[in-house]
Amino acid sequence: MAIMIACLGLYGLSTFNISQRMQEIGIRKVLGAGTRDILALLTGRFLRPVLIANVIAWPVAWVLMRGWLSGFDQRVTLTPLPFAIVAIGALFIALSTIISQATRAARQPPVVALRQN
Repeated sequence: MAIMIACLGLYGLSTFNISQRMQEIGIRKVLGAGTRDILALLTGRFLRPVLIANVIAWPVAWVLMRGWLSGFDQRVTLTPLPFAIVAIGALFIALSTIISQATRAARQPPVVALRQN
């Protein structure tokens, strides 16, 4: 349920951000930016906080998990693999949430974007 709420919030944030930047996208397209360039610009803005959150959360989770796992009789080694899998999953969820809107905005003709006020 929390992931669904987070995706809904990210979807609303991306909708608002893309609607606010439509003129910028139109100007970039007039100046020669391709669809791939605009997609990279829009998705990078939303993936950066996800990466920063992972960098902050990894050490905290490592310390807490190591302390919790040390209380058990059978020892389990804690590897970076679960953290990497979760980070890739979070990036995939964020990307799949915003990619449709970013693609629609990047493929829109620049004339339509520049007419909007």
